[in-house]
Parts: sequence; C-alpha cells; structure tokens
Amino acid sequence: MKAKDVMTSPVVSIEPDASIWQAVRIMLQRHISGLPVIDQKGALVGIVTEGDFLRRAETGTQRRRPRWLEYLIGPGRLADEYTRAHGRKVSEIMTVDPLTISEDTSLDEIVQLMEKRQIKRLPVVRDQEVVGIVSRANLVHALASVARDIKPTSAGDQAIRERILAELASQSWAPVALVDVLVRDGVVELWGMITDERERKAIVVAAENAPGVKAVNDHLAWVDAISGMVLYPSSEEPAQMKVS
Repeated sequence: MKAKDVMTSPVVSIEPDASIWQAVRIMLQRHISGLPVIDQKGALVGIVTEGDFLRRAETGTQRRRPRWLEYLIGPGRLADEYTRAHGRKVSEIMTVDPLTISEDTSLDEIVQLMEKRQIKRLPVVRDQEVVGIVSRANLVHALASVARDIKPTSAGDQAIRERILAELASQSWAPVALVDVLVRDGVVELWGMITDERERKAIVVAAENAPGVKAVNDHLAWVDAISGMVLYPSSEEPAQMKVS
C-alpha cells in the first residue's frame, strides 16, 4: 500500500498569519491533531500540532530552568522557547519546513520516517501542492481495513504445524531447534525451551497468526543461560489462549 491509499484528503489547513486560537478551534472541531500551514500562494511553509500547545504561558506550562542552566543553554534557544510559549500567530509556534512525502511513498517508508524523525503525521505533496496528509491514525485505519478483509481459512493440522515451523524458521530470534509444535483439531501445543522470556510471547503470536488455529497452549520452559536453571510454566495446566 502507498500513501495515496490511506491519506486524508482534502486537507484541512491554516494560514501562517492565523491566530493560534483559530488553529485550536479547527483542531477541536475537526477532531484532528495537526494542521499543515499553507501560505496564500499555496506553498507548504510549516505544520502546527498539539505538541506546539503543550508549553504555553496561558496554562503555566512554559519551560522553567535554573539560572545556571539557562546560561549554559544560551540566549538563542531561550528566545525561541519564549516565542513558542507566548506567540499569538501560527507562524510563531509552527514547525517550519516539515518533512513531506509523495502519493507513491510506501507505507513501510512512511513508518520508517515516523519512527526515525519521531513525528506523527506527514503531508503528501504533488507538484509542490499539499494533496493529503498521512497520520498514525491513517495507518491504524489501514490495518483495520486489512483485518476486515482477512477471511478465516480451514487448514489441516499438519499444514498448520508446517506453517508455524516455517514462520519460526524465518525469524533470527526464534530458537527453532528447542521448540516443538504439536497440533490437534486446530489447537496448538507449544513444547520445548526458550532462553529469553520475550521469545515466549513472540512464539505464541507466530502460532496464533497461522490460518486455521483455534487456540494456543503454551508449555514452554524458560532456561536461564547463566545459571542453567529451568523454570516451567506456573500452572501444570496452562491457560488456553483463544484465537478469535
């Protein structure tokens, strides 16, 4: 999937000379957390988000530091923080020159950019015109859409077992040689050992995602790599995890 498949369009935007109160009002009325800032020529000049309103003088949440730390930080950064806490126009608090994507940017690239830059939304630009915006919410909606399209399939026990083992074999973290998978009437029994407790959840997830699985029973024992101590599941009859 690409940006054009999930983006919100048309885009609700605001001009740089608009007041911050106009921006707040639009965001509340439209139930959105960010607005592209577009000038009168139609050019994207910034983006304003909920985060820009966190440190405001009106709410008493502006940054406060000891004098000695202010001296180390320097007047430039302090002046910028003052502007963002007291500014009245969108142009005074917005993030300038925001990162953008095209309509053909893949969802994988979008997620990587969001993670790397620690941002929650990306304007979609075509020929220097903003034609949409992709937010984390759009990605969640895309996931929900895909989930609705997945239809349950019936698979034999052997096919289920092979699918789970193949998935584990494709993962570098999976202790394939230490884990055995048994399947009967669609119910998966996980036996064997793990060397890290985090592997348990991942193995269970891999089993749950195999088509045809009705439930997963975890009997995996954890082995401490340093002491050699073996810890078995707390209950002799592990709770059954239902797969919806």
